[in-house]
Amino acid sequence: MPSPSASNQNLSVYYALMSALGFALMSACVKLASARGIPVLEIVAARALVSVLLSYLDIRRKGLAPLGNNKPLLLARGATGALALICVYYAVTTLPLAEATLLQYLHPVFTALLAFHFLGERIHRFTLICITLSLAGLSAMMMPVWSSPHSPLPLLSIAAGLAGACGSAIAYILVKKLSRTEDSSVIILYFPMLALPLSLVLLGNDLVIPDWQTLGLLLLVGVFTQVGQVGLTKALQGEVANRVVAYSYVQILFSIALGWLVFAEIPTQWTLIGGGLILGGALFNLLGRTR
Repeated sequence: MPSPSASNQNLSVYYALMSALGFALMSACVKLASARGIPVLEIVAARALVSVLLSYLDIRRKGLAPLGNNKPLLLARGATGALALICVYYAVTTLPLAEATLLQYLHPVFTALLAFHFLGERIHRFTLICITLSLAGLSAMMMPVWSSPHSPLPLLSIAAGLAGACGSAIAYILVKKLSRTEDSSVIILYFPMLALPLSLVLLGNDLVIPDWQTLGLLLLVGVFTQVGQVGLTKALQGEVANRVVAYSYVQILFSIALGWLVFAEIPTQWTLIGGGLILGGALFNLLGRTR
């Protein structure tokens, strides 16, 4: 009979996979909305608006104080997440979905190092092997780009993807630290609560009035974001940060599938090899931890 600790760990894995799928669907909706002429900052604002409403309703349902306890750290998490989100969305809308997700998923390296330094979390050998295989998969997927003398990827988009990855790692560490004193719904609320005014100020007069179909896409961006945020926060509450991040690599496989089905982005041989390494790393981590 599995111990309560093992059951909690398995539940954290399910939450991490749910988060990966939610964020992959969110990215696909972002790319579709951008293709219909919606500016990146407006997509960020729409996502934040939906998330604020859903988070606030969830907090009211739980009977919690909306502003939480550790306000400075909550504000830092919200600001870091908002800036990282803008960078990630810019990369998603200007790069193929698989490549944008690959750049975003350089953040586990930063997360593992930050978790070791600030949280005192050791990097388990199974997690280390998982991350190594996943990074090898990332390298394989990017091989056609690195081997070309003229990269088809815009440098500004690559820089934005890297900045988003670094910001995401910092945000994950803050979430893990806040999870000791704050409810997951309060942590989630601060993210859109800061992203909404920031994106509107930066958007200025570039607002585009969406049609009904585009409005539906913007609403789905917010809904899938909420799924991803809730799954990630709950997974981090029950597991160490670097192990949760290792499982979240599965988002790359979801993004490859969506890029193929929705945007006709045919995966290359290198992409398939890299995806296999990433999936193998995630399964190795799961089997090793269960053992």
